[in-house]
Amino acid sequence: MDYKTILNQASNLLKNYRIKSARLDSELLLSSSLKISRESLLLNLNKEIKINENKKFKLLLEKRVKKVPVAYILGYKDFWKSKFLVNNSVLIPRPETELIVEEALNYLPKSKYKKILDIGTGSGCILISILLERQKSIGAGLDISKNAIKIAKINAKLQQVHNRITFVNTDVDKYNLGKYDLIVSNPPYIERVKISRLEEDIKNFEPKSALDGGHDGYSKIKKVIKKSSDILKRKGNLILEIGYDQAYNTSLLLQKYGFYINKVSKDLSNKDRCIVSTKH
Repeated sequence: MDYKTILNQASNLLKNYRIKSARLDSELLLSSSLKISRESLLLNLNKEIKINENKKFKLLLEKRVKKVPVAYILGYKDFWKSKFLVNNSVLIPRPETELIVEEALNYLPKSKYKKILDIGTGSGCILISILLERQKSIGAGLDISKNAIKIAKINAKLQQVHNRITFVNTDVDKYNLGKYDLIVSNPPYIERVKISRLEEDIKNFEPKSALDGGHDGYSKIKKVIKKSSDILKRKGNLILEIGYDQAYNTSLLLQKYGFYINKVSKDLSNKDRCIVSTKH
């Protein structure tokens, strides 16, 4: 059987299970089974699949049918300009979160030494991506999950920035080390009651602690803002990812704690996704 036929079969199977990205998922899982890039797969659709490769592919497809996210099946996710190791201890990096990196780079001159803090670092993808672009800066990443910190440390080593990052397994409330030029955070911001309504891939597999924003969706956002007002330098920046309907209330919280709003950035779906603020 050639790659094209098997892709069509796999894609139809996943569609039957109401998986939206059926074709893309099939391509990613097949290219992984064949140990080739997706581009290479698409250029060789007439090639015949070997029996052992087909077996491997079927095992991966079975996981996807059970709604295991592709990133967890493959063990990595592309984010910004790098590949990041992921497992179910960390939230899967999403394209909209790249906005934080984009905005952060606007406030970090290439030639200057700056100190950056990432609250709720997860896989470390935000902080590592920033430090790869800003060679003179250093950073710290906090997370309450020991397992997330383990993954972040591996990613920092893989990307060769581990000598410029300190990872700390702690709750943000308990952290008081140093003053920072920039703080970034993608805090949990989903209202607790809404978690059960999320897609199965998310609610059944991704870590609840990285999603649950408390009963109103703002408990973690507020914690991050409050702590940032203490440990940011004057004129330092705080860049936060938020839910599409949280810009107004988050702006009020920021103003209450002594920040002014520079801008609210929209994601590719034109929804509010990121707030950039400066400490008075």
